[in-house]
Amino acid sequence: MTYLVDSDRVADYHKGRLDAIDLFARREPDGRAISLITYGEIYEGIATGRDRQRHEQSFFAFLRFVSVLPKNRAIMRRFAEVRGDLRRAGQLIGDFDLLIAATAFHHRHTLVTRNRAHFQRIPHLELYPAG
Repeated sequence: MTYLVDSDRVADYHKGRLDAIDLFARREPDGRAISLITYGEIYEGIATGRDRQRHEQSFFAFLRFVSVLPKNRAIMRRFAEVRGDLRRAGQLIGDFDLLIAATAFHHRHTLVTRNRAHFQRIPHLELYPAG
């Protein structure tokens, strides 16, 4: 199984949360990825936070063990479709979350996130843990 890890879980890992560290330790390195959106969200925290150099080094070390998945036209089409469906249902969520979900759909990855309240609104999006 392959996993797309959401920004919240990457941040948890970097904050030293044991559940997140364990989560990464239990996954095969070639079965984990983050989206380019997550890369940007995490890097924003590094750029605006304290001790930029240390956090940047830590993030770059982390990137050796995950793939960073870029956006493409197919992902953007899926983003537009899902966004339209959620808008019509009155269940719209943030664009960054939608882009992450569209990336998970496109690559057929299970999304690892704590933000189940938002992502559960998206039909057929596989979440870890299932439920």
